[in-house]
Amino acid sequence: MAALCRGRHRWKGLKGLLVFTRNFTGRYDYDLVVIGGGSGGLACSKEAAQLGQKVAVLDYVEPTAKGTKWALGGTCVNVGCIPKKLMHQAALLGTAIKDAKKYGWQMPETVHHDWATMAEAVQNHVRSLNWGHRVQLQDKKVKYLNLKGSMLDEHTVRGLSKAGKETILTAKNIVIATGGRPKYPTQIPGAVEHGITSDDIFWLKRAPGKTLVVGASYVALECAGFLTGIGLDTTVMVRSVALRGFDQQMAGLVTDYMEAYGTRFMWRSVPKRVDKLSSGTLQVTWSDTETGREHKDTYDSVLWAVGRAPETKALGLDKLGVQLNKQSGKILVGPDESTSVPNVYAFGDISEGRPELTPTAIKAGKLLAHRLVGHSADLMNYDSVATTVFTPLEYGCVGLSEEEAERRHGKDGIESEDTCW
Repeated sequence: MAALCRGRHRWKGLKGLLVFTRNFTGRYDYDLVVIGGGSGGLACSKEAAQLGQKVAVLDYVEPTAKGTKWALGGTCVNVGCIPKKLMHQAALLGTAIKDAKKYGWQMPETVHHDWATMAEAVQNHVRSLNWGHRVQLQDKKVKYLNLKGSMLDEHTVRGLSKAGKETILTAKNIVIATGGRPKYPTQIPGAVEHGITSDDIFWLKRAPGKTLVVGASYVALECAGFLTGIGLDTTVMVRSVALRGFDQQMAGLVTDYMEAYGTRFMWRSVPKRVDKLSSGTLQVTWSDTETGREHKDTYDSVLWAVGRAPETKALGLDKLGVQLNKQSGKILVGPDESTSVPNVYAFGDISEGRPELTPTAIKAGKLLAHRLVGHSADLMNYDSVATTVFTPLEYGCVGLSEEEAERRHGKDGIESEDTCW
């Protein structure tokens, strides 16, 4: 507390200088405008405001193909880390109940899970976090605007409301932190019309029923894990390998455990089409990549988890000259999060080569705020960032996978060993 008090007194002493500086650059409405109200954008904006900057945040959520939408806080709060971990915990509790009998607990013979009760509790918790973020922005004097932002030039942002009203803001610096959204395989007939993604699953009012999860990313396996855990018939369709980019020995342990846990896996399979039958169920046609044979089965829900796309297309970056990776669509940035255009910065999931992790984006956003104000030159260290996969068998890792280590250093240049704890 003493340190905080000393900071406040020093702040007051510098206030005149800050006012003078702001008048000097008073041709802008704001010192900083952040496009994107996810974890990283909010962290950057609040940190900059605490350092004396005049800050505005623009955030707008385009509804999904199914009409799902949410409030301030970004992917992690609304359709990612938070609701995922809560539903993962619900599944773990179900497993614990089954195991409890072996430890002497007298349990009912049959235990049922109610999706509506869980979903309501999860959604109410998320809404409380949405409100909390708005209160924090207000407390820190950050202007929050529920507008869809795009760039007009390196100092000008155009904000568009849901009703189509335009607002123009100018700023000395602009930060892009719009993150990404799940991809739909639009080349597959019926994929968009009849499928859902991780942007929808946590906001469903009713249980998804028998579910086909297409993809084998950590998002796919986490969703499949908690769906199985709460008692739903769940199948994962895998084109090639599970948990690409992670250590494949560990990935094998995860999928083996999930299969024993009750999740079905269809390996070397690719979907061809999704048709809605008169009964309301979804008929999925897929082919075996080894034999070429086609198969069909029916499901209540099809969840696409085939990757994510950065939210860059509607930002006007091409006209401004902001360089993107042509394959991924992500923004090319330097070690200081700078883009190819002066005064325009980007970080988080939207930046090329950055880990798509909330704590990393939060830290990067805070460090960027300090650099923009001139209080520090410290850069974010993106090496050896730890991550966790919340599958039924939880998997945490840090550093290189064995496959990546071999690719970088050669098989003879590394040592690996199995360790039992």
